[in-house]
Amino acid sequence: MRLLIVEDDAKLGNGLRSRLVREGYAVDLADNGVDGGHLGATEPYDAVILDLGLPDRPGLAVLREWRAADNLVPVLILTARDGWSERVEGLQAGADDYLGKPFHPDELLARIQALLRRAATARSPQLRAGGWRLDEARQRLVADDETPHGPVMEHALTATEFRLLRYFMRHPDQILSKSRLAEHVYDYDGERDSNVIEVYVGRLRAMLGANRIQTRRGQGYLFRSGD
Repeated sequence: MRLLIVEDDAKLGNGLRSRLVREGYAVDLADNGVDGGHLGATEPYDAVILDLGLPDRPGLAVLREWRAADNLVPVLILTARDGWSERVEGLQAGADDYLGKPFHPDELLARIQALLRRAATARSPQLRAGGWRLDEARQRLVADDETPHGPVMEHALTATEFRLLRYFMRHPDQILSKSRLAEHVYDYDGERDSNVIEVYVGRLRAMLGANRIQTRRGQGYLFRSGD
């Protein structure tokens, strides 16, 4: 899953980016409204964290431009805690949620996760498929039941494996092209070689079973939600 942060406070923006990267997201950061507006209009983000008090162009203008162009990316706006009028304006302009400053990073993370659940096909708080569930907190693939030989089976996931599997599981039973997967797994500066996606799909198949992720020749991949 790929996120955009538009925040001019360098300490806050870099801190949020570092935290969200640790949580398994690909994250881009813009420090002004012009760059943020351009990125949000041209890149396929899964959600945006948008400060309203931005240099060069205010956040409300950026948000209104996105919505006028039918860009429906989920947006969480950041406002001053006593800025109730800004919150109202933001929601009326098309924001999906808001958070007042100062805030706890855990609350922001929880709100982003809620936005992503609402926007994706998979609505369940837990992502499951074929006897497996994705432990997002620990970035591990975990068997639902104990094995006959002892404790629950788990697979540790690399950062890219985790992001790719989470995107698959939030968009089950859909044909996803390699280019779309690459756009949502890597950040703006990441190496988006779609052929590398094949390698990671092969690794996930080795964990989940060969039939869980189907190849649709000339189209991409389909992640099967059912058995």
